[in-house]
Amino acid sequence: MFKTFKQLFSARNKDIRKKILFTLLILFIYKVGTAVRVPGTEDITQDLGFLELLNVMSGGSLRNFSIFALGVTPYISASIIVQLLQMDIIPYFSNLAKEGHTGRVKLNKITRYLGIVLAFLQGLMMSYSFLGANASTFNYITVTVILTAGTCFLLWLGDQITRKGVGNGISLLIMAGILISTPSMMTDAYGAFVTGGTTQEIAFGVTKFVLFILLYIAIIVGVVFIEKSERRVPIQYSNRTSTAYGAKQTYIPFRLNSAGVMPVIFASSLISVPSLIASLLKKESFSLFVSKYIDYTTVTGFILYVLLIILFSYLYTFMATGLKPKELSENLNKQGGYVPGIRPGTETKNYISKVLSRVTFLGAIFLVIIAGLPVLVAMFSDLPTTVKVGGTGLLIVVGVALETYNQIESSLEARRYERGYKR
Repeated sequence: MFKTFKQLFSARNKDIRKKILFTLLILFIYKVGTAVRVPGTEDITQDLGFLELLNVMSGGSLRNFSIFALGVTPYISASIIVQLLQMDIIPYFSNLAKEGHTGRVKLNKITRYLGIVLAFLQGLMMSYSFLGANASTFNYITVTVILTAGTCFLLWLGDQITRKGVGNGISLLIMAGILISTPSMMTDAYGAFVTGGTTQEIAFGVTKFVLFILLYIAIIVGVVFIEKSERRVPIQYSNRTSTAYGAKQTYIPFRLNSAGVMPVIFASSLISVPSLIASLLKKESFSLFVSKYIDYTTVTGFILYVLLIILFSYLYTFMATGLKPKELSENLNKQGGYVPGIRPGTETKNYISKVLSRVTFLGAIFLVIIAGLPVLVAMFSDLPTTVKVGGTGLLIVVGVALETYNQIESSLEARRYERGYKR
C-alpha cells in the first residue's frame, strides 16, 4: 500500500493524480448538491423507517429533501432488473448479453432509460408521501421533475468519473453519499455517550465512545478480511506438469462473499414493500399487522429479514454472478483441466456445487451479522437511529474502496512494466 502511494507522487504518474483530483472535484459537487433543497419544501423531520437505507446511500439527501434525494437508487434498481432479465427470462436480453461489447452498450442504454423511468415513478410516489394529499398537481409534478433531474445529473457525474476520473463512477457516488453522513453519525454517537455534568460521568462516557470507535474499526477490519477471503479449488491440466520449471499452481477462486451487498438490498427492498403499501392504504388494521410482525425491528420481522438475506445470497450467487457449476465443469473439461481426485463431468459439477454452497452459506452468515448489527443495536440500546454499527453502508464503502484501490494499483503496475519493457 505504501509503495502504491509513493508511486502516485512520482512525476511520471502526473495524469493519474489529475484523475484523482478530478474525481474529488466531482464528489465535492455532489456534496454541495445534497445541501440544495427542493424549492417549496421543508426538512423532513419524521422517522424515515424503511427509507433510512435510501437516506444513507444518498448522503442524507432524503431527510433534507434535496435535489439528490433519490440518489442513484433508481439506476441500481434498473440494473438489477436488466441483469435478472438476462438470465434466459427474455431471449432478447440474454442474446444481447452474448453479443460482447455491442450488446453491453445496448444493455447500458436500456438500463439508463429504465432508471430514468423508475426515478420519475419513485419521485412521484415520494412527492405524494412527503407533500401530503393537500398539495396541488402542479406541485407534485414540479417536485417529481426536479428529483428525476437530480438523478439524471448524478448519472452524468458518475459517467464523468468513469471516463475522466479513477473509474467506478456510480459506485463512488454511492460510497461518497454514505461517507457524507459519517461525521454527523459520530457526532450523534458522542452526544449519546458523553452525557452528564460530573467529571466521572463525562470520563465514563468518553471511555464508552472510545470503545465504540474501536468496535467500529474492528468491524471494518473484519469486513475487509471477509471481502478478501476466498476458497481456492486446485486445478490441474493434462497437458501441463506441476513440476515444470517456473510452473504455478492453478486454481478456481470462490469469494466468500460472491454476492456482495445485493442480497441485503434485495431483502431490505422486499421487506419494505408491506410498509410502503400500509403507508399508501392508511388502514389501521393492516398498518398494525405490519408494525407488529413484518417490520424488521420486531422479532418475527428480523427472522424474516435474516431468512431473506440467506435466500437471496444463494439465488444471486448461483444465478446472477455467473458461477454456474455445470458451465465451470464443462469449461474445465474442454480445456483439459480437472480437480485432483475428482472425476471430470458430473462428479466435478457436484463437487463445485458443494464447495460453492458451503462458501455461500458462510458468506450469507457474514451478511446477516453485518446487516443485523444495526437492528440489534437499535433494539437493545438507547443510541439514536442515525448511529449505525456495521450495516449495509459499511459493506458498500469497504467494497468500493477496495475495488478502486485495486484499479489504481493495477494502473501503476501496468505502467511500471511498460517502462521496464521499453527499456
